[in-house]
Amino acid sequence: MKYLLLIYGNQEKWKAIPPEVWSAAVAEQEAWNARYRATGELLGAYGLGDADTAKLVLRRDGAPVVTDGPYLETKEYLASLYLLEVASAERAREIAADMPWADESPVELWPILHESPGN
Repeated sequence: MKYLLLIYGNQEKWKAIPPEVWSAAVAEQEAWNARYRATGELLGAYGLGDADTAKLVLRRDGAPVVTDGPYLETKEYLASLYLLEVASAERAREIAADMPWADESPVELWPILHESPGN
């Protein structure tokens, strides 16, 4: 079973973390990544650019139209995503609860219901 873990944040939250705490938090997250890569359960870990670097892409008359985005109603935005492959939903929950930030911010856990046959 595959699952997606999602972490949310914002610039205000990141800037409020002192540099020495930030360095330790990044190291703790990298240790988490390494631990679950070693078990084969973490397939990928991706940190996203800040919301002000995101773009919205539409197609009009067959041509792409690119604008700044996203236009969020909330100050939190998707900051990181992790792809898991685990034996059960319970295991996915255990791994999500072990995420270093899980004691301060929730970790969204989404089951992947469909995968393209080419993956």
